[in-house]
Amino acid sequence: MGKDYIRSLKYNSVATTAAVTIATKLKLTRLLVTVYRMLMFLPRLLHSIVLLFFRSINQKVRVNLPIWRMEVETSEHVHLAVKAFKWIIIPASLLQIFSHFFFLGENALTFVFCAQLVFLYSSFVPDLPSIFRKKKGMIKRLPWHKKYALLLFAPLFIWAVFSGMQVDWKTNEDFHNFRSLGIYFVFLLLCGFLAFGGLAPTVRGIAETLSFPLYGAIGYLIHLKVDKIW
Repeated sequence: MGKDYIRSLKYNSVATTAAVTIATKLKLTRLLVTVYRMLMFLPRLLHSIVLLFFRSINQKVRVNLPIWRMEVETSEHVHLAVKAFKWIIIPASLLQIFSHFFFLGENALTFVFCAQLVFLYSSFVPDLPSIFRKKKGMIKRLPWHKKYALLLFAPLFIWAVFSGMQVDWKTNEDFHNFRSLGIYFVFLLLCGFLAFGGLAPTVRGIAETLSFPLYGAIGYLIHLKVDKIW
């Protein structure tokens, strides 16, 4: 009787382990399928959002940029941004998640997701101040701090325009150069330090501080690559 009882316990233990393993594999499979579907849907979603945004700007400031040209440029930028997201950002994100988990014992999913958003935003940020751009010679030279404020705080200025506020800052700078990239990198580095750094540096703080500017710089470089700056 005792041997039968022990056998039944071993059998139940093995069956439970197998059930847990199968359930884990099913969850992992579902997760991978979900990620795959998201990646397949990402280009269309990103293309629609970006195109809708620039169409709205075009109508608001009456730039009269042809729709076909907006669609072509949007397609080019989205295509390379999504390609870089799949082959650079996702592997880097997975490496960061596993490193945080195994070496620091922390969950970095939320932070990595925010860094990925920084990459996607940075892939289009050089074009955001375009509504404040004028041809050379048509305007007075804007002080450098105001000029780069149009790049660094572009969402705030665009929100002001759509809210009906008058923004008189105009520049002939197109921000499609490595100097603007450097200033943008330093800005993100400062933001990362204020958000995640501290007076007492830690491995986690340093990694998170550097992530935002690195992800952002990759996105900015992808944009410059599409526009044949390098």
